Amino acid sequence: MTKYIVVSGGVVSGIGKGVIASSTGLLLKTTGLKVTAIKIDPYMNIDAGTMRPQEHGEVYVLNDGGEVDLDLGNYERYLNVTLSRDNNITTGKIYREVIEKERRGDYLGKTVQIVPHVTNAIQDWIERVSKIPVDDTGEEPDVCIVELGGTVGDIESAPFVEAMRQFQFRVGYENFALIHVSLVPDMHGEQKTKPTQTTVHALRGLGLLPDLIACRLIVQKPLEPATKAKISMFCHVSPEQVVGVHDVSSVYHVPLLLQSQGIVEFLQKRLNLPSIKLTEEMRDRGESLQKRWKELTTRQERAFDEVSIVLVGKYTDLKDSYMSVTKSLEHSAFRCKRKLILKWVDASDLEPETQVTSPARYHDAWGAVVSAGGILVPGGFGVRGTEGMILAIKWAREQKCPFLGICLGFQLAVVEWARHVLGMKNATSAEFDPNTEEPAIIFMPEISKTHMGGTMRLGLRPTVFDPAADWSKLRKLYGGAAEIWERHRHRYEVNPALIEKFVASGLVFAGKDEKGERMQVLELPDHPYFVGLQAHPEFCSRPLNPSPPFLGFVAAACGPTVLQEQIDQQLHSFVPPHPKDAMVSEEQLRQEEPLPRGKEVLLTADP
Repeated sequence: MTKYIVVSGGVVSGIGKGVIASSTGLLLKTTGLKVTAIKIDPYMNIDAGTMRPQEHGEVYVLNDGGEVDLDLGNYERYLNVTLSRDNNITTGKIYREVIEKERRGDYLGKTVQIVPHVTNAIQDWIERVSKIPVDDTGEEPDVCIVELGGTVGDIESAPFVEAMRQFQFRVGYENFALIHVSLVPDMHGEQKTKPTQTTVHALRGLGLLPDLIACRLIVQKPLEPATKAKISMFCHVSPEQVVGVHDVSSVYHVPLLLQSQGIVEFLQKRLNLPSIKLTEEMRDRGESLQKRWKELTTRQERAFDEVSIVLVGKYTDLKDSYMSVTKSLEHSAFRCKRKLILKWVDASDLEPETQVTSPARYHDAWGAVVSAGGILVPGGFGVRGTEGMILAIKWAREQKCPFLGICLGFQLAVVEWARHVLGMKNATSAEFDPNTEEPAIIFMPEISKTHMGGTMRLGLRPTVFDPAADWSKLRKLYGGAAEIWERHRHRYEVNPALIEKFVASGLVFAGKDEKGERMQVLELPDHPYFVGLQAHPEFCSRPLNPSPPFLGFVAAACGPTVLQEQIDQQLHSFVPPHPKDAMVSEEQLRQEEPLPRGKEVLLTADP
């Protein structure tokens, strides 16, 4: 029987449930268990694909093309697993499934209601997905972490809370535990327990009793013994069931913080985890994971040399918009034994118009760019800020500053080359100007122009390196592989009509799709590190296995010696992040949500 650990939250949203859920799963993996994770998002959207990054954070993409909540990125990074779109449950998905059953007559004419039909659908979904293998063992997971998004008491969360109340009886007491994450405000040095008392009271009123209360403190001060005792008394739990999660130097220390408070021993006893038979190989893997994770955090603490990276983006007002990018940079900095200094530059601030409207912002932005050890231009949509990105790319190319372009950054590197090397002064992307006479980037012919959700080129896809590009630093960082797999999310591509001109002028497309028709990797041979990828390699980076493009970029920003060291290491020890059976066929990727019927409306909003 699968063991289930539900993680709920109270008082405020964005309290850190995802990190605590991921950390709990990691700790259980260190004991040798196989762990999977499910995220419940109570919003009505089918998925996160059409959400604005400034509102919801980044849209995380999975191997099967699922566009999901960013917390699934936490799960994959911490647990080193490969999840599917079904690991993200939304109200929209559940209601659609129930309505489809009703239309087929599966309910035999009964009145369809929230209870039991919706709540049963939620429970059935969790049970089904929790048994799907997610790691290279190919075996059914032992433990499933279920994160309940939102805050207990929200109207939209009510069906899911009720489903979990019923679920605890469906699976049995020894197979269900609840961790409730609550805010403990620090008011002028005094830790307040009333918000936690209130949210636990509300939770108990809904029929769920917390087995562990994780007290989140937004300060670096640990939970005081008196505070812990008070929460224990008024929330009807023993002191060992109250743990403190205060701010630490990095989120990678959270598992160790929880471990030091006995969370593993408590869950082992509460869920009778020793009853799960483990092979010697699984125990060894768990011990190795624990050792490597501790080494990672120790190496981070002892890093004194710095590496300065500038991220030139358009969603910089909400850092979660680029969460996987920042995590990939952190992973690479750990490997290079450097402390990451990440500077955020709004691309619009680099444009000449800003020099007139806000001179201080303009000069600060350019000051960051010209002093950067490396310049990164990540993905995005819409025209805003793209001229500033092009200017930053031009600086990186001409001044031999290490550069990495991801998706939109890759496309804009092509536009910059067209303008300033080929002399196509009006070159641009058809995304920004559909009527342009010099389209360096065009709309992919197979993509829908009337619907945004689930219609892009999505999911894990191959890139084949040009055999003549054996000099490629990027290929060497992938261990010298002839073919690599990364996740994609885009609607536009390099204009095939201009490929010969680009190549003749010195722009090298070192990697293409499996048919050799679509340009997916560019690299300049006479540059310390100038790389662009149409894919999003940040989605496959892991703390103990950094993404090769990011690793090369950060290493190049540290200097040519460090880059060569990392290339030599990767040539001997690179491990692809995906097991062989994770490769997804074109047919599987096409099995996306069906487009809705009805009037089609051209969507042009800049997300």
